[in-house]
Amino acid sequence: MLTNARLVYQPHDQVRSINAALDRAHEICETANVRLTATREAILRLLWQSHQPLGAYQLQQQLAKITDKPVAPPTIYRAIEFLIDLGLVHRIPSLNAFVGCPFPNSEHSNIFLICESCKTVAEIADNRVNTLLETLSDKADFKLKSQSIELFGLCPNCEPGVKDE
Repeated sequence: MLTNARLVYQPHDQVRSINAALDRAHEICETANVRLTATREAILRLLWQSHQPLGAYQLQQQLAKITDKPVAPPTIYRAIEFLIDLGLVHRIPSLNAFVGCPFPNSEHSNIFLICESCKTVAEIADNRVNTLLETLSDKADFKLKSQSIELFGLCPNCEPGVKDE
């Protein structure tokens, strides 16, 4: 049984989701006594607006359109690093791209369902996976710092016949 899921291909109120994510980001930053600058917030908003993972250069291009001025790559990478450090964003290694985290500032397994057709990414978390990974790491005397599991397939919107049922 999944304990948490952000299934972006299910109907939802995107504006409300984005606002909730930004509100949570402000709370986390306030608690950590750090600033969510305009650039950091804009990047987080762009990631939440897109249901597809975005690379740093895609973010740079989209941010330049919003601000009407060029944004240097180091600025983008520093902002992404800040957002990752606070648990607000995840990096999807195989795509070298980033997505907003629906479970920020919490211990959870990073399991990404990546649709090979529409490129939509959904993140799920399951406490049983967390426990299994911790147990396996402990048995190997391995200090687990992070992990990412990527599953590739077709989402319900792209799977032939799913919509017709």
